[in-house]
Amino acid sequence: MTLDKALSLAQLRSRQLVGQDAAAAAAREMALAAGQLPDPTLKVGVNNLPVDGAERFSLTRDFMTMRSVGVMQEFTRGDKRKARSARFEREAGVADAGRALALANLRRDTAAAWLDRHYQERMRELLQVQRAEAALQIEAADAAYRGGRGPQTDVFAARSAVALIEDRVRQTDIQVATARTKLARWVGPDADVSLAPPPDLATTPLQSGDLETHLEHHPQVMLAASQEAVARAEADIARSNKQPDWSVELMYSQRGSAYSNMVSINVSVPLQWDQTNRQDRELSARLALAEQMRAQREEITREHVTEARSWLQQWQGNRGRLAHYDSSLVPLAAERTQASIAAYRGGGGSLAGVLEARRIEIDTRMERLRLEMETAGLWAQLQYLIPAFTSTSGQAPTEQQR
Repeated sequence: MTLDKALSLAQLRSRQLVGQDAAAAAAREMALAAGQLPDPTLKVGVNNLPVDGAERFSLTRDFMTMRSVGVMQEFTRGDKRKARSARFEREAGVADAGRALALANLRRDTAAAWLDRHYQERMRELLQVQRAEAALQIEAADAAYRGGRGPQTDVFAARSAVALIEDRVRQTDIQVATARTKLARWVGPDADVSLAPPPDLATTPLQSGDLETHLEHHPQVMLAASQEAVARAEADIARSNKQPDWSVELMYSQRGSAYSNMVSINVSVPLQWDQTNRQDRELSARLALAEQMRAQREEITREHVTEARSWLQQWQGNRGRLAHYDSSLVPLAAERTQASIAAYRGGGGSLAGVLEARRIEIDTRMERLRLEMETAGLWAQLQYLIPAFTSTSGQAPTEQQR
């Protein structure tokens, strides 16, 4: 299973992405509904019904009694309906930005889990190779002891060294199992499939020179920008509320057969007699919230630029350290081990020197792997920081591709 296939599987299994898609769809449906006029109101009633006297409870004998049916329609201003619709469109934008953030987190965490399992398995392989080589020292020490060329303490020392390596192998087995469990969180049962070689970890789409430009598309920055757009849309609604909406009512009233029927037309409009302390205050509050969202977006942008630049610097520095390990530290440790073994076989060295040299070599190689794993983690942070930089087909891999 390649890293790309793991990312594809994780995206297909994610329910959070489905939820964000549903939220965006709901907001867009509400945007269509908010752009319509309110539903008309049907009114039915009886007016001026006598309750005492000879004509009590009669619907036709008193000339003032009327059976009425009417319809009232509020005519919301077009700019106000447009502002309300735009507000829900901005809500859909927030849901889309939330989906991008969820996708970025999913891809980053999946890549981290895949790389963790890969490097834990490499550590186990390294220890197994070193254990096999250290086991040869037991045979050599035992042969020397039986031939009278070495003390029995060398045999015990060699066995102790192998036992220590075996303990480290068991510890690594636990870490491999844990890494598979973490990977299963994202890819499901395919976490047990053998892994393909990792991708090229020597390049990243982010460069320090254009970091700020790229991070304008950071999902959290985009989410903050979408929330700011919602706040400004609500300010537009508050501004449109300063113009009242009119309502028109048409009513038909029927009286007794001896009397004329009547039609009534009513127009109503709210009296905004205190705009300074109501509508203006609401608009000021919405504008202040929009300014708050803008300030938060700028602060988030600065934070992520600093964070990404720090990751980039650490990643570049670690690559330099890895080159130093490959060119100097690891070869020197291996040469020291070989020299100690040659001296021991020639009778000019001790087994303790061989075991110490081998321990240093194992620690050096393990430290190099841990540094590579840390560097790979930084690479994953940078590689999957912005979803636009990476893509996945969204198709589940076949068995052959795995």
